[in-house]
Amino acid sequence: MSDDSQRISELESRLEFQDETITRLNDALVAQQNRLDQLEKRQQQLIEHIKSAQAKDDPAKEPPPPHY
Repeated sequence: MSDDSQRISELESRLEFQDETITRLNDALVAQQNRLDQLEKRQQQLIEHIKSAQAKDDPAKEPPPPHY
């Protein structure tokens, strides 16, 4: 095998390894983004729930008791 063909073979091997690594990193990034989206959605739901619970517990918004 000549030096040129050996170098080409080594470069092809490196390129294949880099392609595989990029694919794995992309898959991990997509999974991480999906998880982040889920967490942001859940956080927003919790904020809405807390606001709703606080609004119910606010005495200023409750009507006065019947004896007033």
